[in-house]
Order: sequence, then structure tokens, then C-alpha cells
Amino acid sequence: MTSVGDAVGERNLRRPGLLAWLRLMRVFQKVDRGSGERLRAWDLSVAQFDVLAHVGASEGIVQQELADSLLVTKSNVCQHLDRMEGRGLILRRKEGRNNRVFLTQRGRRLFDEVVPAHEAFIVERFCGLSPAEQERLHELLRKLDRGLDRGAS
Repeated sequence: MTSVGDAVGERNLRRPGLLAWLRLMRVFQKVDRGSGERLRAWDLSVAQFDVLAHVGASEGIVQQELADSLLVTKSNVCQHLDRMEGRGLILRRKEGRNNRVFLTQRGRRLFDEVVPAHEAFIVERFCGLSPAEQERLHELLRKLDRGLDRGAS
């Protein structure tokens, strides 16, 4: 016999939005797991790669802006920066009340090696979709992302 809670749960699982969310999470976890495994060859976590990629693309980024763009807290980004600074990959310069973040020469060499390799790995994960399907997926996710931003305010 099916309980009322089970029936409600079954109905909810059939909703396209919930099915899409579950599939999106499954795909994300697979890509994230593969990313983590590959990035270990450079002694980087996925989070440290994100920091490296953002700083490399925006030299001199303010530490708070970096935290905002990574969608993490200031203390979380600070922990990553501490580790990466200890490895000689980044440096922070105090400018007024802000810290600006830069890559060191070692960090720039790592950026130049790992970012193109990792981007190629990610592109490869999408080979099951045609270029047109990839564009459509991007459009839909961008639309959803913007809608969520509007709904959060």
C-alpha cells in the first residue's frame, strides 16, 4: 500500500524541474570528480584551480570580488589564498582597505599549463552533445541563472 507521503513524493519526482535538477547534479558530480582527479596531478584542488583561473584572468582582483565571483565566503577564499601563497603561486598586496591578488611567476607558469589543459578536459565532457545542443544548454542555464538572481532579491 502506498502512503500519502509516497504518492506526493512520486508526483514530485515526475516534475520536469526536479528531474532536470537531479540530472544536473549527477552530471556536475561526474565532471567535478573527474576534474578533481586530473587537477591532483598539479597538486591543486578544484577550488584552488578556480582561484588560479580567476586571478590569472583578472590580475589584481580585489580579494572580496574574488570571493564574490567564486560564490564563497571571504574566510573561505582567504584559506585558499593562504595555502596558495604558501606554495608561492599568488601574492596579496594591500591597497587601502583592500587586498589585491596577483599571480607570482610560478603561479603564471602553472596557470599557463593547467588552465588550457583543464578547459580541454571540460570541453571533452560535452562531446555527447552537438555544438548546437551545447549552445542551447548554455542559453537555458543562463536563463535559469538570471531568473534565480531576480527571484533572490
